[in-house]
Amino acid sequence: MIVIHPVLETGALPDFAFWPVAEQPPYHLTPLNGTLSDEQVGTAIATMVGYSSSRVDDRLTDPADAFLSSLLHEEGFVTPGGLRAQDTATGTTLTPGCCCGLEDWRGWLDIPDGGEPWLGHDPTPRAEQLGDTVRLHPDGEHPGPVIGIARTELPRLLARVQQDLADFLLLIAAWADQHAPQSAQTLVDAFDRSLEITAPLRKPN
Repeated sequence: MIVIHPVLETGALPDFAFWPVAEQPPYHLTPLNGTLSDEQVGTAIATMVGYSSSRVDDRLTDPADAFLSSLLHEEGFVTPGGLRAQDTATGTTLTPGCCCGLEDWRGWLDIPDGGEPWLGHDPTPRAEQLGDTVRLHPDGEHPGPVIGIARTELPRLLARVQQDLADFLLLIAAWADQHAPQSAQTLVDAFDRSLEITAPLRKPN
């Protein structure tokens, strides 16, 4: 069976004190869905703020609110990670490469039409079109096991990705109500806008 999940590359945050975060190793790929704990959601948010902290609002007196402020009015922000594809029968896994961002996950929607989304480098994963099949190469620089997906199956798999992200957005809303109530809705809107979570997968004809 082929499964695709949105993942965020999170790091260890040993000195983080603005809100509770999960203990984990650096460069950890965390699946984003509706099953994360409050601490894991806190880690995800801290990670994304850390990549977008150049516009902190110094007028805010609460340090946590000031730290979050860099996300609130951005059109988009960097979200290290991407989509992870797995063939559960063979154990073959494609993970997003270096410099890939989850904010570009909708590029996978172009694959059935011949598109080749950026999947990162080192080890440079890539998608190859072969008739009615899409072949995902976990290591584009060295031949090895591949993941084959029927072109017609991709829309269903990506709809599942969108549902995972929508479930994660609900957790962000609950997290924000507890840890950043004054900015809760603005924060949810910022995540939805940047990751394009709730927009239709395809524009109507």
